[in-house]
Amino acid sequence: MDQDISIRISKNLSITEKSVVHCLQLLDEGATIPFISRYRKERTGGLDEVQIASIAELYTAYTELNKRKKTILETIQTQNALTAELEDRIRTCWIPSELEDLYLPYKPKRKTRADQAKALGLEPLAGWLMKQYPEDPFLRAERFCTEEVGDAEAALKGARDIIAEWVNETPRARDIVRKHFRRSGLLSAKLVKGKESEAAVYSDYFDFKQLLSKCSSHRFLAINRANSEGLLKMDIRPEKEEDCILDLNRVFIRTNHASAIQVEQAIKDAYKRLMKPSIETEFAAEAKQRADDEAIRVFVSNLKQLLLAAPLGEKRVLGIDPGYRTGCKVVCLDAQGKMLHNETIYPHAPQKEYKQAAKKLTSLVEAYKIEAIAIGNGTASRETEQFVTGLRYDHAIQVFVVSENGASIYSASKIARDEFPQYDVTVRGAISIGRRLMDPLAELVKIDPKSLGVGQYQHDVDADKLQKSLDQTVELCVNQVGVNLNTASPYLLRYVSGMNAGLAQRVVDYRNENGPFATRSELLNVSRLGAKTFEQAAGFLRIPNGTHPLDHTAVHPERYALVEKMAADRSCSITDLLSDAALRASIPIETYVNDEVGLPTLRDIMSELEKPGRDPRKQVAVIEFDARIRSIDDVQTGMILDGIVTNITAFGCFVDIGVKENGLVHISEIANEFVKNPADKVRLHQPVKVKVLEVDRSRKRIQLSMKDV
Repeated sequence: MDQDISIRISKNLSITEKSVVHCLQLLDEGATIPFISRYRKERTGGLDEVQIASIAELYTAYTELNKRKKTILETIQTQNALTAELEDRIRTCWIPSELEDLYLPYKPKRKTRADQAKALGLEPLAGWLMKQYPEDPFLRAERFCTEEVGDAEAALKGARDIIAEWVNETPRARDIVRKHFRRSGLLSAKLVKGKESEAAVYSDYFDFKQLLSKCSSHRFLAINRANSEGLLKMDIRPEKEEDCILDLNRVFIRTNHASAIQVEQAIKDAYKRLMKPSIETEFAAEAKQRADDEAIRVFVSNLKQLLLAAPLGEKRVLGIDPGYRTGCKVVCLDAQGKMLHNETIYPHAPQKEYKQAAKKLTSLVEAYKIEAIAIGNGTASRETEQFVTGLRYDHAIQVFVVSENGASIYSASKIARDEFPQYDVTVRGAISIGRRLMDPLAELVKIDPKSLGVGQYQHDVDADKLQKSLDQTVELCVNQVGVNLNTASPYLLRYVSGMNAGLAQRVVDYRNENGPFATRSELLNVSRLGAKTFEQAAGFLRIPNGTHPLDHTAVHPERYALVEKMAADRSCSITDLLSDAALRASIPIETYVNDEVGLPTLRDIMSELEKPGRDPRKQVAVIEFDARIRSIDDVQTGMILDGIVTNITAFGCFVDIGVKENGLVHISEIANEFVKNPADKVRLHQPVKVKVLEVDRSRKRIQLSMKDV
């Protein structure tokens, strides 16, 4: 392990070097982020998932930077241009842009104007001009006139091209330009002539100017997309370019002779032709990366809230995928999510078989002992909800409206076809809606997170980085909740720490062939599931009512002996410890501290003994919309309505008020005080009261406010 890298990570993240080193060692040994954060707190000093992920990310970045240094050093060495001083500067450089500046003079490139001038023998003239002697430069230039160099002006032009390249390749000069870009870089966008109709969606940016440092991520991503589509022309430059050029002159101009004027012209050319385009590209890339990071952060935050949404639990559920012409697809599910029956009813126009639909639905509720009804929030959702709640049942029924986002993606996927090959996409969609109510996490892991409707400019950000962050978020959520080993699908098991798709399927195959797992240790009988995988996965897998009482808890099997000793010292069983709070309170946990187990792990164990197998998610709640509102035509300015937050972005949040179109609460309308980050004030699926500010029916947009309601 490179000590320089661990030191830099430590300083960058304000984490002790010891914790960084131990964390990197664990990652190198194949430990996962959830496992390290949950079961190796003593070694890392209690680092959480975010800190561990940041260490891993920085380690990768610095390792790649070291590889780049090696390539650069080898390239310069082959040119016999590597000095001890240059080598030291390269090895001690940790900023990518500065490293590339050091490499620039030696970097292989296409033939430039300066190369052509050098080939004509004009490099000595350029060197003479840089010294800024008092002699007339035209007289000096005449000495370099040849058949190829027609006159003194041509010679001076070639010399200026050489000087421009020298200026461009001077790290100090590039640093000056960067400082101006960083301090006053101005982002501007203008409509491309003739693209008015195509670019209508970007009308807010037809004549746009803002400091790059102040530009929000969603604005930059929108402008960048329009620029890529050829609809807007994007430009980044210092607000006062003349000041930037003056600062460059101060570095290179030392006299007021005529030769200095030639250098001054070369500096201006170097800035406009070489430095400005290069550094503009660099800053655009940096801004894009920042915007990507912000968009991904918002997406990850929303996804985490969505995956950790409150589950109804093991209840018998009737799922409905509502519709008009094609009817409402109805499925009945048992408490484990297995489909028992499916049917299509037609309570709405054009068929409007209300009586038959009502009779069929109530009989299904009675026959299958349904405890809750889940209705998809798509087309005909409100009408279906009113139909369902208006019926009389033989026992109490809870009715929920469930997000359909991604259901159509799932129902047409290979996963859905493999699960329900005998049913069409509409039936699969209804099953997904019902299961989402029972356990959102278990169902949503089957769907690409990008299809869940909680992102922001997700198609414009770095696809690989986004996917990695989303996969990591799903993994963290799955392991935070824990997984029932005897009911989990292979799609859920694959996200358990240490597992992959192949191992997950083998676990399910073993379960199908041998029956439910009686103990966690039985996992070691699964083909190709070795000790290392067992170590990483076991603590996150639950076996309710298993042979060993701790198998239903987050206590890792490696600590079973410790808990057994606690029980023996109290002259009781582990089951007694789980059920008797007084017994647990009598345990002096500090006496069990040893070289491997510290107080953090002991506190986690005691917490698990208190609430074995507890689900960290909240209880599901019923949200009721205003009965007057069925479509956007019913929404009027000034109305106070109940709603639920469906998406959170950097510029506000979207709220479902019971119509197809979600309303936007702009960041300035979330609270009476200044709000920097909407996620600080609202969470996904949060019930809220909103006031209607504006309804644009032609564009199907609703503006809402959460102030003073």
